[in-house]
Amino acid sequence: MSDLSGSSAAPLLGARAFVDRHIGPDDSAIAEMLKAVGFDSLDALMDAAVPTRIRVTDALKLPAAASEAVAGAELRALAERNVPGTPMIGLGYHGTITPGVIRRNVLEDPSWYTAYTPYQPEISQGRLEALLNFQTMIADLTGLPTSNASLLDEGTAAAEAMTLVRRAAPKASGPFVIDADALPQTIEVVRTRAEGMGIEVVVADLTDGLPDGEVSGVLVQYPGASGRITDPRPVIEATHDRGALVVVAADLLALTLVEAPGTWGADVVIGSSQRFGVPLFYGGPHAGFMSVRAGLERHLPGRLVGVSLDAAGRPAYRLSLQTREQHIRRDRATSNICTAQVLLAVTAGMYAVYHGPDGLRSIAQGIHQLAARTAESLRQAGFTVLTDAFFDTFQVDVPASAAEVVAAARAHNVHLRLVDADTVGLSFGETADAETLRSIHAAFGVTPQRVEAGSALPQDLLRTTDFLSHPVFNTHRSETSMLRYLRRLSARDYALDRGMIPLGSCTMKLNATAEMEPISLPGFADLHPFAPAADAGGYADLIADLEGWLAEVTGYDGSRSSRTPAPRESLPDCSRSAGTTWPTA
Repeated sequence: MSDLSGSSAAPLLGARAFVDRHIGPDDSAIAEMLKAVGFDSLDALMDAAVPTRIRVTDALKLPAAASEAVAGAELRALAERNVPGTPMIGLGYHGTITPGVIRRNVLEDPSWYTAYTPYQPEISQGRLEALLNFQTMIADLTGLPTSNASLLDEGTAAAEAMTLVRRAAPKASGPFVIDADALPQTIEVVRTRAEGMGIEVVVADLTDGLPDGEVSGVLVQYPGASGRITDPRPVIEATHDRGALVVVAADLLALTLVEAPGTWGADVVIGSSQRFGVPLFYGGPHAGFMSVRAGLERHLPGRLVGVSLDAAGRPAYRLSLQTREQHIRRDRATSNICTAQVLLAVTAGMYAVYHGPDGLRSIAQGIHQLAARTAESLRQAGFTVLTDAFFDTFQVDVPASAAEVVAAARAHNVHLRLVDADTVGLSFGETADAETLRSIHAAFGVTPQRVEAGSALPQDLLRTTDFLSHPVFNTHRSETSMLRYLRRLSARDYALDRGMIPLGSCTMKLNATAEMEPISLPGFADLHPFAPAADAGGYADLIADLEGWLAEVTGYDGSRSSRTPAPRESLPDCSRSAGTTWPTA
């Protein structure tokens, strides 16, 4: 075999090629397999298997493969070219802290990230219990009895909810109405899905009530993209009066302090679990969620973990109603199960297990206090804060100077949201601290004011219902206890750390450790997807290179990128110059 991971640099003494490390069969094993199928070489096998008329004989114009060490250095250099700063842009993405015990023993542990999709319950009991934790967390926080075990993301969950409410209330007619204060990416995903299905979508300001006429469903953002928290009950009641169902897109952390939408009569609640310990990852992946009221369970897309009893009468977990997930029927499909985010759902669920209801409430209160104090301080400094009732996000009026404030904040390593020429948005997350406040005030050109800690939450919407009362969310407070719980669950699964699973899979089981390590680098993990392009140079080059390589390998005319991947010999020595700009063609 040729050295597919060869490099122009001399190999390290005693080092083996990456391909030999990661792909187990050696030359003798390959020869034995070829003999079993009646061929003398891989070339002969390919000649027999691939028709001549579709074979490509020209060499691919790709850079020479790097060794594992060189690739790692290049990836670290790319990560260092991204500037995460403190993300305060909001719009569904927030700074969060992944507890070390979860990062190391879930996100970075092959017993979790190499496991096969849990169709086979007898080898998936650990993951199924972890997903049941996620479902319980979502059901409790949203105030609805049934949740699925994750979806692709929040925008997709909203699109799925649109089709769900139309199936569940077929007599409801008219457009699907979306709150104008919904996340912009959610609005666009719903519009795209609706266009293909012939559904009319209307975006409306719901503070003045529903538009006139019939509606087939309504989506309310709670809190809104602007940060504003409004009472959803009038819209819910008005929608039900017209025979339609209500979808609420909610913030999980806010739901520890404000009342659950299910308590107000919401039919479906969707959202993202990103801020429960899942890094920003420049926009994903993040596990979306959906919960539904009683009577809508059969319409629920994605996985649904249920509890049964085994032959000995002990609790056993399995996927419920899964036949619908394996029979995709065009427009009648509920969703593709493979788009659910098991690893990230497990991470978010374990974040709730580790912190428990009191810990989550404390994190939420701390974030809210920082936001409320900052808003009041800016008011006292003479600025007009446009958002009265909010959890973690508010907007400030700075006539004709918004871009200057955002630029000044960026100079202090803080990313704020430029709403328009006159408005700046600030969204607080778990990573904001006292230094962040000083940077914000410096960006606005004022001195921090001494203010009393108050609340900007609407008093009539404060949460009174209980959540996360199950023992699993009230037991594992020490790192040691959490570590043992994670180990106990992973021991109940069969993954690549135990043996090979001879099935096709959309999981990450075939990713080498060297390919998984970079996801934890701060430059890749902590960058907000709406950060300025100048602060995402590493990601831009990584994406452009990948696009170019895929275009070359697939034979398509091009990709979204107009940039040709630089030949490897022209790349900088990343081990010496981590900040060097990669050349462009």
